[in-house]
Amino acid sequence: MRVIQTKCVLRVAIVSLVPVVALLPRSARAVDPFEIEVYDGTANQPGVPGVELHANSLPSGRRQSIGPELPPNHQSHFTLEPSLGLLPWWEIGGYLQTTLRGDGTFEYAGTKLRSKFVTPPSFSDRVRLGTNFELALLPEHYDRNRWAAELRPIAAYEGKHWLFAFNPIVDIALAGPDRREGPTFQPAATAVFKVFEVASVGVEYYGNLGPFSGFVPWREQEHYIFEVFNLLAAPHVELNAGIGEGLTAGSNPLTVKMIVGYSWERSESRSPSASFVQRQNPTAAFRTQ
Repeated sequence: MRVIQTKCVLRVAIVSLVPVVALLPRSARAVDPFEIEVYDGTANQPGVPGVELHANSLPSGRRQSIGPELPPNHQSHFTLEPSLGLLPWWEIGGYLQTTLRGDGTFEYAGTKLRSKFVTPPSFSDRVRLGTNFELALLPEHYDRNRWAAELRPIAAYEGKHWLFAFNPIVDIALAGPDRREGPTFQPAATAVFKVFEVASVGVEYYGNLGPFSGFVPWREQEHYIFEVFNLLAAPHVELNAGIGEGLTAGSNPLTVKMIVGYSWERSESRSPSASFVQRQNPTAAFRTQ
């Protein structure tokens, strides 16, 4: 009789836990909150350095996370990105990440190294292709796996008035609990329109569908649309600003972002109407065709 009672108690406990487990966040890795950009296949010229400051804030973010990661609600992220062109088709760079948490704590949030390979300017006046490789080591508060890698193919088309770019990103956990799930698919894309070579406006998309071994349900995926504005008229300077809305229950409801960059490139190597041709983010400047 005691054995039967014990089995009944266990069954009741398991059944009662089902809805609780269903409400918990899935283990799929999130869209990178420190690097909200779409690469457009451009790169620094050989020997030319550049620097960018990426800043974003989540006034309305997810309030739950799988420990030891912190919930992103009310976090602000600041990332310094130095870069250097080595060859017409090869650029290297890195990310030095920090976070201002909702409780006022400001802390180190990890380092990434990257190597980007693109088609040289002689390849095409309008089409650009490439691949970016990243290696990351982050505190467990911001990535429970700590070690990760990213493979980012790049395809872009730029005409006189429009630029389109697509990055079918593959994110790979190199350690930790997500390593066995395999790579995840995190696509990103953009479409922007130039206004009199002074500014540009458009949209950016970012998503996370989960591991290739089995995409998570739609409501648990992350999907974002950003409305973006870019200043093109200031020589050497990049300015990109945007507001992003989450489209699913698994997304952060609201994100505000800005990227400010500077290039030491010679002004005569650029079109006078186009500021700082963006090395990575198609929402920055554009070349005159």
